[in-house]
Amino acid sequence: MKKHLKNINRTLLFGLLCVISLNLACKKQTDMNPIEADATSAVVESHDISKIEPLNWWVGFKNQTLQLLVHHQNISAFTPEISYQGISIEKVHKADSSNYLFIDLNISEVTKAGKFNIVFKQDGKNDLIQTYELKSRLKDSKDYIGFDSSDAVYLITPDRFANGNPENDIAKTLNETTIDRSDNYARHGGDIQGITNHLDYIEDLGFTAIWPCPLLTNDMQQSSYHGYAMTDFYEIDPRFGTLEEYKTLSSKMSEKGMKLIMDQVANHCGLEHWWMKDLPFKNWINHQENYESNSENWDNSKSITTNHRRTTNQDIYASKIDKENMSEGWFVSSMPDLNQRNPFMATYTIQNSIWWIETANLGGIRQDTYPYPDKNFMSHWAGAIMAEYPNFSIVGEEWTTNPLLIAYWQQGNPNKDGYNSNLKSPMDFAMQEKIASGLNRDEAWDSGLIEIYQALANDFIYVKPKDIMVFPDNHDMSRIFTQLKGDIPNTKMALSYLLMLPRIPQIYYGTEILMNDFDKPGDHGLVRSDFPGGWRGDKVNAFTGIGLSDKEKDMQTFLKTVLNYRKNSKAIHDGKTIHFAPDNNIYVLFRSLGDETVAHIMNKNDTTVELDLSKFKELGLEGKTVKNLISGEQFLWHNGMLTLKDRGSVILTTKL
Repeated sequence: MKKHLKNINRTLLFGLLCVISLNLACKKQTDMNPIEADATSAVVESHDISKIEPLNWWVGFKNQTLQLLVHHQNISAFTPEISYQGISIEKVHKADSSNYLFIDLNISEVTKAGKFNIVFKQDGKNDLIQTYELKSRLKDSKDYIGFDSSDAVYLITPDRFANGNPENDIAKTLNETTIDRSDNYARHGGDIQGITNHLDYIEDLGFTAIWPCPLLTNDMQQSSYHGYAMTDFYEIDPRFGTLEEYKTLSSKMSEKGMKLIMDQVANHCGLEHWWMKDLPFKNWINHQENYESNSENWDNSKSITTNHRRTTNQDIYASKIDKENMSEGWFVSSMPDLNQRNPFMATYTIQNSIWWIETANLGGIRQDTYPYPDKNFMSHWAGAIMAEYPNFSIVGEEWTTNPLLIAYWQQGNPNKDGYNSNLKSPMDFAMQEKIASGLNRDEAWDSGLIEIYQALANDFIYVKPKDIMVFPDNHDMSRIFTQLKGDIPNTKMALSYLLMLPRIPQIYYGTEILMNDFDKPGDHGLVRSDFPGGWRGDKVNAFTGIGLSDKEKDMQTFLKTVLNYRKNSKAIHDGKTIHFAPDNNIYVLFRSLGDETVAHIMNKNDTTVELDLSKFKELGLEGKTVKNLISGEQFLWHNGMLTLKDRGSVILTTKL
C-alpha cells in the first residue's frame, strides 16, 4: 500500500514538473525576438492603418529586403513591432509629413508564407494593428520569360477596344463619371473583360503578346481614358475592371502561350494621386515647393514643364540648366514629375514593378517616357528587375529618330560616359519614320526604298538589333494607313517589311482593318478610335468580319497570313539577315536559318517588271522550290527572271 502511494506521489510530481516546464516554454515563446517567433501561430486580422504599400509581398526573393510605406494620421508618433519568424525590422524612417513611416524589413531565407500583425505602439495608448501577408511565389524567378524576336505584340488602348462589361462603365466614386462615345476624349467603356473576350481573335491573327495601355486608376477630372496619369499605382481602375479580372486575363493568355506586357510609368503620376494632398517628403516630386505654394490655384502658368530636350542625357556639351529642366520638369501641368533621386521614391517604384510582375504573372514591362526620369535611377530600376528575373523583358519608350540615341539606351552599348541602361529593348522610332517617309517618296531614282535600305544598314550601331521593338504606328501617332495617304500596297509593304526584320514587332489594334485618322491626322482621340464590334449594337464587327469592306477584309487576311507564318519561322526569329541595295525601284531582303530562307521583295513599280534572280545567287537557292506566302503559288527558283506584275510586297519561302 505504501509502495502504491509512493508511486502516485511520483506521478503527481512529474505532472507538476511538466506543467512548470510548459509554462516556462510559453513564457520563452512570448519573449522571443521576431526572428524566433512561431510563424504558424494564429493571426487575428486587423486593418487599422489607412494605407500600407506594397499591399503584400512574397518569400523567396534574391533580394531579402522590403520597404513598407505606411500612411496614417500621425503615424510617425508610433513605433512598429513585428513578431514573426524570419522577419526583422531593420530601420524605421520618419518622413517630413507626420503621417508617414517607411519601415525597412529583412525577410530571411527561412521565412514561411503567412499572415502576421504589425503592431504600432504609442506611449501606452491604444495600439494600431495592421495584418500583412507574405505569399508563396507561384514560380521561380528564372521562369518569368519575357518577350523576344519570336513574339509579335498587339498594342491596345483598352477603353477603345471592346466593352466586355457595361456594368463597370461608370464608377461614381471617381471624378469622371460620364460615358460618351461621340467624344474622342471621353471614356467609351472598353475594359479588361473586353480584351479577355477576344483573345481567340488576337491569337488567330498570329499575335503572341498583348500590350494594353495602362489599366491603373486614373482619377482625373477629364480625359482619364488613356491611363497615363495614374492616381494609384496599386489599383486597377474600376472602370476597366478588377484585379481578379486582370489576373484572369493573364492566366487565359498563359494558357494560350501568350505574354502580358504591362505599361508602367516611372516618370510621373496624375495630379489627383492620393499622396498629392499629403506629400511624404519635401522632395517627393520635382519642383515641389512651387507646387505646394500654388496648389490651391494650380494652373498651366504655374507649372514648370519639361523642355523635352532628351539629348541632354547624352550631350557632352549640355548645360546644367537644360539637363535639370529635362529630367525635373513636369511632362504636363496635370502630371507631377516624380523625383527618383529620393531614395524612398526609388525603392517604391522598383517594388511596385516587382509587385505587378508577381501578381499578374507578367511577360514584360513597357516603360513610358523612358528618358525623362533620372537616367541613373532608370538604370537602377531596370537592373533591379533583371537581377531578380534574368529572362524577363523590358521595352523603353525613347521617341527619337536618331539611331545613336536609340543605341545609347540599349543594355551593353559602349557609351563614352560609361552609362549602362540595363534596358534590353529600346523602341525603334527611327526605323518607323524611315519606312513611312521612304514609301511616301515618289522620286524615280529610288522611290524612297534606298532610305529604308539605309535605315536597316544602321544596325551596326546596335548591340543587339533583334531585341529592339519596331512598329508601324502606335497610340501617340497617326495610323500607318493615314501616314501612307491611304495607299494599300504601301501599307502592306510597310507591315510585311517590318515583320521580316531582326526586331520585335508591335502592331496597333485596328491596323489589320485599315483603321485611320484621315479626318484629323495625329489627333490622339481619333488615333485611339473604337474598334468596330467591341460594343453591343455596332453595325460593323471586325471580330467576325460582319460589315467590313473587301479592302478591310483583305488587309486582315494579309496580316493574319504573314503573322502566322512569322510565328513559326526560326529564320525570321533568329536567322541571318542579308539585303541588297535597291535597284529599279525594287528592294529585296532575305532571312535565313538552316534549310529555311525567306525572301521579302518590295516593288514600287506601277507597271510589270522583271527581277533578275541571278543577283541573289549567294543565297544558294538555285533549284529549290519556293512558295509565295500570300498566293500559295509554288515554283522552282532559277537564276533567271521573276515577273512582278503588281506594286507591293512579295514574300517567298523555302518552307513549304
